[in-house]
Amino acid sequence: MGNSSVAGDAAAPLIHDSDHQHQHQHHVVTHRNDYSYGSTTSTSSASTSVTSDPDDDDDEVQDGVRRIEAVSRAWTKSGLIVAYMSILLMAFTISLEGQVTYALAAFAVSSFNNHSLLSTVYVVQNVVNAVIKPPMAKIADVFGRLEAFAISVTLCVLGYILMASSKNVETYASAQIFYSAGSTGLQILQQVFIADTSDFLNRALFSSLPDSPFLVTVWIGPAIASAILATSSWRWGYGMWALILPIAFLPLALSLFLNGKKAERAGLLKTKHRHHQHHEADENGSSSITSSSNILTRPAAHAANTLFRDLDIVGILLLSAGLALILVPLTLVSRSPNGWHDHKILAMIATGFLLLLIAFPLWESHPKLTPHPLLPLELLKSRTFCAGCGLGFVYFMVFYIAVQPYFYSYLLVALNLPVSRAGPVTQTFSFASTIAAILASLAIRHSSPRSTSPRPRPYIIAGAILYTLAIAVLLHTRTRSSTLASLVLAQTLLGAGAGLMHVATQLAVQASCGANHAHVGVATAAFLTLVEVGAAVGAAISGAVWGRLVPAKLVAYLPEASKGDARKIYSSVVVACSYAWGSPEREAIARAYQETITVLLWIALVLCLPLVGLAVLVRDGGGVGKKKGGGLGW
Repeated sequence: MGNSSVAGDAAAPLIHDSDHQHQHQHHVVTHRNDYSYGSTTSTSSASTSVTSDPDDDDDEVQDGVRRIEAVSRAWTKSGLIVAYMSILLMAFTISLEGQVTYALAAFAVSSFNNHSLLSTVYVVQNVVNAVIKPPMAKIADVFGRLEAFAISVTLCVLGYILMASSKNVETYASAQIFYSAGSTGLQILQQVFIADTSDFLNRALFSSLPDSPFLVTVWIGPAIASAILATSSWRWGYGMWALILPIAFLPLALSLFLNGKKAERAGLLKTKHRHHQHHEADENGSSSITSSSNILTRPAAHAANTLFRDLDIVGILLLSAGLALILVPLTLVSRSPNGWHDHKILAMIATGFLLLLIAFPLWESHPKLTPHPLLPLELLKSRTFCAGCGLGFVYFMVFYIAVQPYFYSYLLVALNLPVSRAGPVTQTFSFASTIAAILASLAIRHSSPRSTSPRPRPYIIAGAILYTLAIAVLLHTRTRSSTLASLVLAQTLLGAGAGLMHVATQLAVQASCGANHAHVGVATAAFLTLVEVGAAVGAAISGAVWGRLVPAKLVAYLPEASKGDARKIYSSVVVACSYAWGSPEREAIARAYQETITVLLWIALVLCLPLVGLAVLVRDGGGVGKKKGGGLGW
C-alpha cells in the first residue's frame, strides 16, 4: 500500500512505507495551550480524566488525551470533508513522490559506484522509520496536529535537498534520516487524524484512504522517473519535491488552523496557566475543558524535562542505536577486506546487542526514569498484541528479502526491462495491497454490526496463507525464462496477501487494548515500529547475501578478459546494463543476479513459515462503538 501502508517508503506494503510505508500508521492525540485538532482516539480516557480531581495530575494520561474530547466538538461535517480532501491531496503527493524516487534510488547509488550499498540505505531508512513513529505520535500529543505536520514537512524538504545535492553515498544515506523521519511522520499523522475523526468500526475503511492514491501513482510514477532520467538527472527527481510537498500541505494546514481557532472562539477549550485541566460547565450546561498553558510557555527547565519525559528521548536513542549497530554492519561486511574477522564490525554488532537486549529493556521498564515508555509493559500481556506485532515483523522482513531492495535491479539487469516497465512490475505489489486492504476494510465494516466488535481474524489468517503461497509462487516464476505476466501475477498475489493481513492485523492490535483507549496510539505505533524493524532486518539480510554472493559469482562467470571489471559491474547497475544484451558478459551478469535472487527467495520462504501460526494466535474483540466525546466523527 505504498508509502503508508504495506511496503516501506518506496514501494511499501501498508504502513505505507510503499508503502512503503503502508507505509507503515498511528493514533495518539494532541494538545497545545489553546486548541487541539480532531476528535478522539482516546475518548474513553479523555472522558474519564476530565471528570476527575482537577488537581490530580495523572502522568499516565498525557494532556492531549484529556483535551481531545473538547476540541472534537469543533468539527462540522463540511469541515471534515475539506480536511479529508486535504489529507487525500497530501497522500497523493507522498505516494507519487515515493513511486518516482523508488525508481531513481538504484541510479542514485550507482552514480557513486556503490550499488551494493542500496541495502544499507534501506536499513538506515527503515531504522529511522521504526523509531520515529512513537515520538512523532507524542510530538503531535505535546505540540498539536498542525505543528507536528509542519515539522514533518520541514524534515522531508531538508531530506530532498540533501539527497539532490549529495556528492557521495554517505551524504545520500545521511539524508535518509531526515527524509524518512519526515515522510513517516506524515504517514503516521494522517492516520492519527483519521483515528481522531472516525469510530472504531469505520476506522479500518478510513485508514485505507491515504493509500488509495497508489491505485494511480503506481502506474504514472515509474513513467515520470523514466522521463526524468531521459531528460535530466536523478537529482531533479528528488529536488522537485522540495517545492511540491509544501504547496500540497497548504490546504491541510489551513484546515487544521481554522478548526483550532474555531474551537478557541467557541470556548470549547479555555486556557488557564496551570499544569492542570478540569471540567467546567457554562450557563447552558455544556462542557468545556480548562487546560494548562502550552508546554512552550512553561519555565525552560520544566519544559525541557517534560519533553524529555514524554518523548522518551533516551529510549529512542537506545533503540535506534542498537538496531543500527547490528543491522548496518551486516550490509558492510562484504566490503571489508577482513570480512567477519574485522574487529570494528564485530565490536559494532556486539555493542548493538548490548544496547538492544540489555540497556533498552532496563530503561523502558524503570517507571521513575520512563513514565511514558515506548511500549507499556501491560500490552505484552495481550496475546493478540504480541502475535500481531510478531506477524507484522515477519511479513515485512520477508518482503524486504523477496522484493526489496534488489528485485528492481534484477528486472533491469537480468531481464533487460526498461525503467518504464520494471517500475510497474515492482509496484504491482503496492497496487494489489491497496485494493486488498480497501476490500478487507469494507468487508470488516459491513460484516460487523455496530453493536459488536469487528472481526478481522479471518482476514488475517487468509492473508497469511496467501502471502506464504505467493512467496512459493515467486520462487517458481522468478526466472530468466519467466513471462512478464507471470511476474506480475506473483507480485499481485503477494500484495493481496499483505493487504489483507496488514489492515486486519492493525485493527486487531488496536482492539487488543480493550476499553483502555489511551493505549490505542502507543499500541498502533508499537505495531508499526516492529513492522519497520522487520523491514530493516530484511534489508540487512538481503544486503549481506547480495554482498556475499554477487561479487563471487561475477568473478566465476565473467569471461576471463572481463574478470577485472567484476567490482565495477557489482558497484553500478548502470555499468551492468551497459553490456549488450546477449553478450557473454551480460549473460554472466544475469546469471549471477538470477542465482542470488533465488537464494534470497528460499530464505524468504523459510522465514514465512511462522506467519500462519502467528495469525491463528490473533483473537477478535476489543471495544468499539460510537464516539463518546460527543464530537462529530465517522
